Amino acid sequence: MKIPQNFLYHLIAFLTVAVWGLTFISTKQLINSGLSPEEIFVLRFVVAYAGIWLLAPRKWFADSWKDEWYLVLGGITGGSLYFWAENTALGITQATNVSFIVCSTPLFTALLSILFYKDKPTRRLVAGTLVALVGMALVVYNGQFVLQLSPVGDLLSLVASLAWAFYGVLMRRMSNRYHTLFITRKIFFYGLLTILPLFGVRPWHVGWEELARPSVLFNLLFLGVLASLVCYAVWNVVLKRLGVVRGSNYIYLNPLFTLLGSALWLDERITPMALLGSACILGGVYWAGKQ
Repeated sequence: MKIPQNFLYHLIAFLTVAVWGLTFISTKQLINSGLSPEEIFVLRFVVAYAGIWLLAPRKWFADSWKDEWYLVLGGITGGSLYFWAENTALGITQATNVSFIVCSTPLFTALLSILFYKDKPTRRLVAGTLVALVGMALVVYNGQFVLQLSPVGDLLSLVASLAWAFYGVLMRRMSNRYHTLFITRKIFFYGLLTILPLFGVRPWHVGWEELARPSVLFNLLFLGVLASLVCYAVWNVVLKRLGVVRGSNYIYLNPLFTLLGSALWLDERITPMALLGSACILGGVYWAGKQ
């Protein structure tokens, strides 16, 4: 049997988004344990940055200041701004709202790619994207169409979605010039650097006793090692191989894995409507990803 073109990268994208879909649950548990959004981000990225030093090339700076500036923007849009906005939103609004708005990222990514790179999306890509978007809405609301508006939280979710879309566009520019691990290491570094000013507003308060609790330690290691160190590195490869728009469409799978994780660990019920939405997401992503 002939293996489809780029099958491996589609599989990597699928598994990466599966991990990211579970981070909503993990982050929510850390927030409920008393950690602030910026503390979660710093602890997560410190673990990831320590790990990436063992693997990344010992190259300190990009080949030009312009490229270095793009990496700074990548650290902000794919690091500090994105995670601060998303984590803060999870603390003040419904998780369903955050999931729905953040997972609109592929739409913004497609629009930015058209704007900056003059891309021309195919009919198959557009149709698959729309089907996946409908499925995402069905999964997120899981049969309960009650949208509880929280202007601040929903606005922060929108900021996170736009930030990640810009990150994807920036990585498209960088991925053909530098090693993936070098890019990932720089993103972690500038993400950590640009989150520090927030501690001047809200000082660090979590102590070693809280961090040593098994549930907190497990969630931080999951977020730092798997969801950040591993997934960021392979995601940059996915964007390079599949393209920013086609690769970003896998983000529609996020709420599907959040739903499954909630059923397994939080005993939440999966409704027939959620199953229908899951089928739409899988079908839409498959359709949009076909060459």
